[in-house]
Amino acid sequence: MKEYELTVLIKPDLEVDIEAPLAKLRTIITSNGGSISKEDNWGKKKLAYRIKNEDFAMYVYFDLSLPADALLKISNTLNITDEVLRYLLVTVDKKGRMALEEAKASASENDTKEKE
Repeated sequence: MKEYELTVLIKPDLEVDIEAPLAKLRTIITSNGGSISKEDNWGKKKLAYRIKNEDFAMYVYFDLSLPADALLKISNTLNITDEVLRYLLVTVDKKGRMALEEAKASASENDTKEKE
């Protein structure tokens, strides 16, 4: 199974009961053999341009592990899901993630040296 990042834009009127569409997304992922390692709700944000007559959307980010055959099934399901305005499903860039972790480690190391 490969690692993927999924960012989903959910209709803003579902902000009050965000758990229902999130549960639906989790079910779509797990029913296709995937597992969620991280979930992060970024909240309601203004869109750069209107999507389906909406100016705002709820942004939710997932780190996933998926089998190869699940990608098409999940994409097709998200395309017809009413709550989802847009989504982006990409493979994880391991080199980029390693570089980010190294940058964070060196930044925290520099902060410790400055405090001494």
